[in-house]
Amino acid sequence: MNENLLQYWEKVKQYWNRYSKTTKITFIATVFLLILTAAIISINLSKTDYSLAFTELQPSDASAIKGYLDTAKIPYKLSADGKSIEVPTSEVANVKLGVESQGLNKNGSLGFGAFSSSSSFGITDNEFKVKYLNAIQGELQQLINSNQAIGSSKVLISLPEEGPFLQQQQEKATASVVLQMKQGYSLDQAKIDTIYNLVSHSVKNLPVENITISNQYGESLVSSKAGGTSSSSLVSNQSDINNQFRNDLQKNINNMLGTMFGRDKVNVSVFSTMNFDQKKSKEQLVSAPNQVDQKGLEISLQEATESYVNKGAGAASGVPGTGSTDVPGYPGSSASGNSNSEKNSKTVNYEVNRITNDIISTPYVVKDLSINVGIEPPVADDPNSLTAETKTAVQNALVNIVRTALADNKVTYTDEDLQKKVTVFAHSFAKPKDTLASKTTQYLMYGGLALAALAIGLIAGLAIRKRRRAAAQLEQDMNLAASKAELPTVDIENVTNDNQVRKQLEALAKKRPEDFVNLLRTWLVDE
Repeated sequence: MNENLLQYWEKVKQYWNRYSKTTKITFIATVFLLILTAAIISINLSKTDYSLAFTELQPSDASAIKGYLDTAKIPYKLSADGKSIEVPTSEVANVKLGVESQGLNKNGSLGFGAFSSSSSFGITDNEFKVKYLNAIQGELQQLINSNQAIGSSKVLISLPEEGPFLQQQQEKATASVVLQMKQGYSLDQAKIDTIYNLVSHSVKNLPVENITISNQYGESLVSSKAGGTSSSSLVSNQSDINNQFRNDLQKNINNMLGTMFGRDKVNVSVFSTMNFDQKKSKEQLVSAPNQVDQKGLEISLQEATESYVNKGAGAASGVPGTGSTDVPGYPGSSASGNSNSEKNSKTVNYEVNRITNDIISTPYVVKDLSINVGIEPPVADDPNSLTAETKTAVQNALVNIVRTALADNKVTYTDEDLQKKVTVFAHSFAKPKDTLASKTTQYLMYGGLALAALAIGLIAGLAIRKRRRAAAQLEQDMNLAASKAELPTVDIENVTNDNQVRKQLEALAKKRPEDFVNLLRTWLVDE
């Protein structure tokens, strides 16, 4: 067995020694690369690929999901903060469905599901109120956390105590909400109002003004119904409005002057400040429906007529005078004659137009405005080539724009003041570098260098290959010449026996088989 192995080993060595050093190195490198590639492929195929299944988990939810994965024997990776869980990519959908089916991901709150876990038989009223309040708070947290921008939330509701007697004015509930915003997210005013409405409509007798919402940084998120926007949102909105006004005005001026002088011949700079103070006023107006007669509408009419007729005084039954037996004011016996009296009255109620106007002033007013315009003259190196008439026309047009923009400022500006807010000057513009041309030139240069390096490499490779072929051909010619010039000989005269001759011939046949064949041919020719 060992002899067979040695023979195989000798054959492998002989086969290996036939190749040159370069061929051996290439063969070894190829085998190494094949083995390395196979190892990498096998490692990647055997490695489990994990994907993120849950993020921003509350500690209670993370613990419940971890227990579910341990019970189901599903491998997972838990993040360092315990808020994220990764599972194998092929199991993400199944894990999510399993967790949701068992209600394990509750965003840190149970909601009304707390009542289904235990029986309410024998529970006290106070305990039931506490559980009910916690359930409402949990349901609100789940609703708020469904917003993509909110990682978690905490809701605290205070319900008024119900007394045994009927109160004239029932107390209102209050609520406080703290939002944990995700990094890179923010809430606009519409979303903030939505959260206010969710909380207000979920609790009985909870008006919007009794709700307080803030983020994790302590910044108050104010409802638009209760006083507008938060400070940060207000500043951002005001800055956006100012920038939008300035950009629109600059664009309009560029379009107007660009058509006259050319798009690249005009440079416009606009700076503006705005007043965002809002004023509310109320008007109560009364006007007559009939504007011609200035009369109102008759809604009621009352007429009364009284008449009195007296045909003479009758017999006096008393004694006129002021004595103890007299009747004061009684007509005397000498009264006589007829008397008539009549009284008419008319009452008309008119209705007029009563108009009540709640006036809110414009949300912003341009406080100040300045415009600077640079125009490239027709002759690039001669600013005087832009005529004074042209500059004056442009100046007047821009002054009109400033006058119109500042019309609501309630400040009277003279023509001289408006002229100071506009500047028109002529100047030659600096020509920007042609970035595209420079990049094209740079790419062409790099391409030329790469082609030159490739050409040099090809020439060098061909030269080396040609030199190697020449050296190999020269070596082959020299070996052929040497083999033809000197034939191998066996010193038969100095050999004492046939056994030594046979050994020399065997050694020559093993080491130099071609020379051995030439030697035999020579002997045959000689004989």
